[in-house]
Amino acid sequence: MGITTNSEGVIRRVKRDVARLGLDVSHFKATRTWDDAQLKRAVTDAVSWDDVYASLGLRTPTKGTRVRLQGHAIRLGLDLRHLEIRDAPVSVPSKWRVDPLRLREAAAPLAAAWFMMRGCAVSLPIEQAVYDLLVESADGTMRVQVKTTTTAGPRAQVSVGRRPYTAGNLGPLVPYDSKVIDYFFIVDGDCNIYLLPSRVIAGRVGLMLRTYKKYIVGNAEGLLGAAATTAGSEDPEVA
Repeated sequence: MGITTNSEGVIRRVKRDVARLGLDVSHFKATRTWDDAQLKRAVTDAVSWDDVYASLGLRTPTKGTRVRLQGHAIRLGLDLRHLEIRDAPVSVPSKWRVDPLRLREAAAPLAAAWFMMRGCAVSLPIEQAVYDLLVESADGTMRVQVKTTTTAGPRAQVSVGRRPYTAGNLGPLVPYDSKVIDYFFIVDGDCNIYLLPSRVIAGRVGLMLRTYKKYIVGNAEGLLGAAATTAGSEDPEVA
């Protein structure tokens, strides 16, 4: 028809004219390279969605293509249970094992979840701030600094100091100002969680955690599954 535009408005007008004239368009497949019969055969013979895609010639389908194809199969009323079961993971991949040295990165989200489960609103500072979390509760707003250590047992120790910016980050540790930080959220190598008011440790840059057992508010072992790999560690990996 000499129409070269991809305008949706033009396409809609053409479709309206086709419908007005009562023309049969059942033979149109649009951009599909398969029809309903091929999809039914592919689903019946396959043991996974990858098999379905391969059977239809979709070696590297896009996410949108996969969603449309699965949706079409659902609309046709095809039984997909055998595909879903085969695609479901049957075990935890070995690469998902807990790495204690990742505790430093995981602690802030863990702290946020701990507060949120207690009805607090948690915010993260957009710009560099002394605190890691801003926590709003019925008691007011708290500025929380998160610290971790991979050391475990009675010798567990943690750094609660900070290094003011220097070239190479080699400056000496200095204590946090208790007027700037309200609480320290600390996770040790046994996955114990401590919530220490900053005034309790004001002026200190390091702690022996056995002295602060009364400030233990929980344990993350069930979530992290890390106790077996961290217990007995005596390297003072602190953050």
